[in-house]
Amino acid sequence: MKPADLIQLKQRGEKITCLTAYDASLAKLMDDCDLDLILVGDSLGMVVQGEKSTRTVSMPEMIYHTKAVAKACDQALVVADMPYQSYEDPLMTLENAKLLIAAGAQMVKLEGGAERQEVVEALIGSGIAVCAHLGLQPQKVKAAGDYKVQGRDQSGAKRIVEDALLLESLGVDVLVLECIPSSLAKLVSDQISIPTIGIGAGKDCDGQVLVCYDMLGITQGKLPRFVRDFTADSPSIPAAIKAFVGAVKNQSFPSEKESY
Repeated sequence: MKPADLIQLKQRGEKITCLTAYDASLAKLMDDCDLDLILVGDSLGMVVQGEKSTRTVSMPEMIYHTKAVAKACDQALVVADMPYQSYEDPLMTLENAKLLIAAGAQMVKLEGGAERQEVVEALIGSGIAVCAHLGLQPQKVKAAGDYKVQGRDQSGAKRIVEDALLLESLGVDVLVLECIPSSLAKLVSDQISIPTIGIGAGKDCDGQVLVCYDMLGITQGKLPRFVRDFTADSPSIPAAIKAFVGAVKNQSFPSEKESY
């Protein structure tokens, strides 16, 4: 899978599948199940390291996990998160992004819109594929109460639409939309030519992503409404991954109850 393939999937109306992975074993299972994208997410700070947020994850840790995942993937496109404060200016961004690419990532992901224009331009100008992230941005979360749906009000929705259009114009390859109303996600997805990947953003995004530990029933405690445990009706982990892929492709996931 290459970045250009994602646009072709959108143009054909075929939904894009994505899960997070942090190690070679799970990444190999996902790759064998024909997952389109595998995200080495900074969510590892919470689900692997037990931290309260993603903000503690370091560049060396992201490089370590990216190497492990990339070694296991033959067909899925590997995307690596740029951790908190690793892309504060163009020079820093390029140095860190090149380390993730050297570790095996084919694309890097960063959070933010217009405020990230200079660093996005630097990455794309250097030939590095970019996945952007709008809506709820976990790296901005400082307390549990900050995890809330974005873009409910007119000004917030307008800003998300404007940022999406800007990011597309800059040459971003794909856009993650997290925790926004499904109607807003549909509006954004219809207005831009690049694919949107939703997490808590409704079924009208061009694809869906979940944290693997969430959809495999490993994460404990109260989970967001957009999470579905795919192991509930599956006899094995590969079967659960295939169930996720099938549900995204046939648009039975997410349901209205799993959307905002």
